[in-house]
Amino acid sequence: MGFDVKEYAQALDKFIIHMEKIPDLINPETQAAMDSLCQVLRISRVEADFYENLGYEEEKWGGRAVFYHNGECDTERSIVYKEWTEEGNLMKYTISPMKGEAEWDGIEREKIQVFLKVLLTFNGRTRMQQVVERLTFRDQELGMYNMTWFMKSANQIISEGEISKYAACQFNIRHFSVVNQEIGRERSSRVLGKFIRQFQEMLSRKELVCRISGDNFVALFFKSNLNMVMEYLKGTGIVYDEKEGKRVWVTTHAGYYMIPANCDSAASIVECLSIAINMARNVRKSEYAFFDAELMQGIRVGKMIEANLPEALRKEEFHVYYQPKIDLKSYHLVGAEALCRWFQNGKVVAPGEFIPVLEKSRLICMLDFYMLEHVCRDIRRWLDEGKEVVTVSVNLSRVHMGDMDLLKNILAIVDKYQVPHKYIEIELTETGTDVGFEHLKTLVSGLRSQGISTSVDDFGTGYSSMNLIRELPWNVLKIDKSFLPGKSDDDRQKRVMFRHLVALAQDMEIECIVEGVENVEQIKLLKESNCYLAQGFYFDRPLAVTEFEQKLSEISR
Repeated sequence: MGFDVKEYAQALDKFIIHMEKIPDLINPETQAAMDSLCQVLRISRVEADFYENLGYEEEKWGGRAVFYHNGECDTERSIVYKEWTEEGNLMKYTISPMKGEAEWDGIEREKIQVFLKVLLTFNGRTRMQQVVERLTFRDQELGMYNMTWFMKSANQIISEGEISKYAACQFNIRHFSVVNQEIGRERSSRVLGKFIRQFQEMLSRKELVCRISGDNFVALFFKSNLNMVMEYLKGTGIVYDEKEGKRVWVTTHAGYYMIPANCDSAASIVECLSIAINMARNVRKSEYAFFDAELMQGIRVGKMIEANLPEALRKEEFHVYYQPKIDLKSYHLVGAEALCRWFQNGKVVAPGEFIPVLEKSRLICMLDFYMLEHVCRDIRRWLDEGKEVVTVSVNLSRVHMGDMDLLKNILAIVDKYQVPHKYIEIELTETGTDVGFEHLKTLVSGLRSQGISTSVDDFGTGYSSMNLIRELPWNVLKIDKSFLPGKSDDDRQKRVMFRHLVALAQDMEIECIVEGVENVEQIKLLKESNCYLAQGFYFDRPLAVTEFEQKLSEISR
């Protein structure tokens, strides 16, 4: 029996009339609207894949919708049609016949194409709605939901009274700029996309992952999935070269929040996550942290510290303590490091309590300049009193790297007290990838041109150590105490690494000093390695000004 054109025309009319009443194709009514026409054309399944562009199709990153499915289909005989929109989007339709049915003839294939043209027309209306949604709620680069969608979704779940079932996390990719350098921007973008896509695929449709910006993301998921999420975000290998099987290990910093039933807004979730991830990254230097009551107490203390700082500076509650630097050939005092001690209401506030808080709020810049000024004031007095003076190193936080007038501000303080530049050394903590390298280079070069020495503090603990000393004209390299074996530590690897670090500094004609020296065995190692500058408790703890002045007097005698 041949193709019934009249039956086909009636089914097509019925399909068009029914579809006019349906707001979008992703609707249960679509199946009923297509049923008569699909029966006539012997179609068992109609599905469509939507891709932003050709590259997304290659990565299989798009959306899929099944418009019609009636019984078992023969996927081996499916017909694929591709349509390009004016916006450059790709729509790929897959039409499958029923199992056991004969092959479609030429007329049927022609009518199926007509059917798809009509379907594409209706799909255009849906597509416009999707464009609006994409511009509002989707990140254009990765094609995933954005922060606006997270806020909307979280507030909806709160209004439904279901939020206590959920946990949330904010995470960012660790050292992603380094991955960029190692494998190239195109491959690293693919790595980022795969890492997030795999994470999304682990979750149900009631859970979500959204992009904040760059390599920063936020997720909302069921508490029952916490262990799975944490395990994935701790570290996952992502293949970036399928042919050679090359992959990169992707790790994150993450802040977690177990959302309570009384949570009243998405904004409060975001605030708690921000606190938790900052604790993980900048305070604990760990892979993750949870927001809890203890963390909240820490935030309150932090706010008190910030509020009290201006008055504490005015009252000069911060005192300069000097830790001697010793020449191991003569065991004479040859320098000192200026360290900050806060005396408040008769008690000493530990540096670990207030330094991280001030770095987070950028108030550390005020304290650093305060310390530099007090050091210069002391040196000026010592010179006027005829004391023998040694070079004093002053720590400068990396937070200063955003100050374009930093060099000018440093020189203004030093010259205010007419301190010869040779007596000042600026210590900069070894930077990772989050500080402008060119700005740092300009600062170090500028200080050197003015006769002010610079040292890289905690050398060996950062991520870009070799590049840091290769590119910048440092005067002093300060090796972190973590490279020193302990009193009973027979760690051969530590000893080998230490000797090589010292040799590296010497070969580059950079003066080398070791901090944290505590015992005779360590001094012996320094001498064996031809490193003759040290500071640490073996010689002296940080000394108050009057105690340090006695040391200076001993030099004169």
